[in-house]
Amino acid sequence: MERQNRTRWTIGKDEIVWEVAESGRLPHEDHLEMSGKQVSMIVRYGVDGEGKLVLSRTVVWPGLRTIPNNTHGSLMQDFGQEVMPFLQINGKQSVNERPLRFQFDGLLRMESEAEDGLLIVRTLFPSTDVKAALEKVTLTNTSSQPVKVQVIDREERASVKGAYGIYLIAAAHDADGGEQIIEPGQTLQFGIRITAKTVKETDNGIDISEEEGKRQQLVARSRNHLRLETPDAVLDRMFAFAKLRTAESIFETRNGLMHSPGGGHYYAAVWTNDQVEYAGPLFPYLGYAPGNEATLNALRLYTNFMGPNFEPIPSSIIAEGIDIWEGAGDRGDAAMYAYGASLFALSSGDLAIAEELWPAIEWCLEFCERQKTADGVIASDSDELENRFPSGSANLSTSCLAYAAYEHAADLAVTLGKTEAQAAYKAAAEELYAAIENYFGATVEGFETYRYYDGNDVLRSWICIPLTMGIETRKTGTIQALLSPRLWTEDGLATEAGDTTFWDRSTLYGLRGMYAAGETETATAYLASYSGRRLLGDHVPYPVEAYPEGNQRHLSAESALYCRIVTEGLFGIRPTGLSAFSCIPRLPEGWSTMALRSVQAFGRQFDLVVNALPSGIELIVSDENGSQRYSGANGEAFEVKW
Repeated sequence: MERQNRTRWTIGKDEIVWEVAESGRLPHEDHLEMSGKQVSMIVRYGVDGEGKLVLSRTVVWPGLRTIPNNTHGSLMQDFGQEVMPFLQINGKQSVNERPLRFQFDGLLRMESEAEDGLLIVRTLFPSTDVKAALEKVTLTNTSSQPVKVQVIDREERASVKGAYGIYLIAAAHDADGGEQIIEPGQTLQFGIRITAKTVKETDNGIDISEEEGKRQQLVARSRNHLRLETPDAVLDRMFAFAKLRTAESIFETRNGLMHSPGGGHYYAAVWTNDQVEYAGPLFPYLGYAPGNEATLNALRLYTNFMGPNFEPIPSSIIAEGIDIWEGAGDRGDAAMYAYGASLFALSSGDLAIAEELWPAIEWCLEFCERQKTADGVIASDSDELENRFPSGSANLSTSCLAYAAYEHAADLAVTLGKTEAQAAYKAAAEELYAAIENYFGATVEGFETYRYYDGNDVLRSWICIPLTMGIETRKTGTIQALLSPRLWTEDGLATEAGDTTFWDRSTLYGLRGMYAAGETETATAYLASYSGRRLLGDHVPYPVEAYPEGNQRHLSAESALYCRIVTEGLFGIRPTGLSAFSCIPRLPEGWSTMALRSVQAFGRQFDLVVNALPSGIELIVSDENGSQRYSGANGEAFEVKW
């Protein structure tokens, strides 16, 4: 598959750039999300039909809960330019700001021409640790005459009654009062801040340059750890941005740090799929302490619902951990938990964490056993799509997650010296493997693949999940079905054949599954096409949630799933112990080398380097104590131990 030619952005050093004059196809608008521990901002930006700047923000404060204090109960307000501080140039309000270029490197910058030769550079970003969405504005006089400027507040203030009292919201600037003169070639800089607080909180000064520096440090740290190096600059950059989106969406709450999806709706809350199944297994590799802490907090919150009667655990724990949502019934949440918790415990390399999580993993697998049907598969009321599409009384996703959970729990049991549990879980995995084939294996629309549930006769995107979890019995027909025009679209996998709805999570699972099945060249071609569209197309720079629902929100856990295509797919990392993993490098044709630098998992920092050899590949695993070298066939499994 060719990479999509319909690109709007180009790659710079650490950034992507949209040169407005060179891209054509106007008007155009886009949106992206950036987050800090106490605020998130969704920025809508672009160029209208007259060539003028389009700019607005939706700002979210997850720790300021609204009434009712439910899943969507974060304080949130829209800020268009009509309510923001505005600029007067030579005594007239500026109304003709025309963008020249947009740039994103973890901060969003836009450079525009305005009246009387004034060049305006806006840099938008969230504070890393205070309740403020920020903008640094730099004005440069490119004319030969002095320019008079004045920044004027609109005195927009709002108060909202919430769960914790009255919240005060303000948009203000820190420019000097009165009119100022910018001489030719000179610059003037000021900051704009959008803040919210309770009535009892005091206003603390915000240094815009200091805040920008903190954001840049966060971005740099994300860029430098778990660093992908390949011959494909698009994959490398997309991976770097996906790491950032995964790591930044962590919020301070009354129950500690919580990783949350975002998207204007989902904050200060955790889900068994997004946080436990998708993002949690990645955080040890990033070496990002807040991410590991947030994952542990999520896992611990769920243990409060693991009682002796084995009632289903809730799908999500919301409102800073004080309430729950379980409107879709049992989605296979115990299977999601056991799968994600086992991978997180192994990859952390921490015996104390493994021992702490073991009882919860045992509980979830016992719950799965109690949900077994007469056909030996795992029943659940719905799946992670929560009844948006039919899933029957037992679906393929829940059973495949349970199968993988048994496998990973067996590895964890060995590490913990629990030999009886290890044998029992291996046996359960083998039985479930056979049951999945017998119950779900089917010819659907002419393809030898899987039905998603009993009675399903239309192809579904989640037929990819057996491949991702190491079930390859029907891999040929499944991959043919996934890549057929019935399922594959320009945005990846359609959720159901004949429907235009897509959810990126199934595409991301599918690409990982193709690598796991050994289809390296096919997977790489489709990954390149997908990455080019998401990174350089019309909606950038992250994987998205879904469309039409949510209008392709930049939910954070989808970015974690993108990263796992690389760690678990391209490099084939599978934890087998607290200080051991299986590695199946899959070096694409034409690549002489690929590397993952500064991997943080298994209690250490190390590099993985794969080099092409005349008769295969070489894998080099290096840490502070030296290097281990392995050689063999491309796609061969190597067992790495310390």
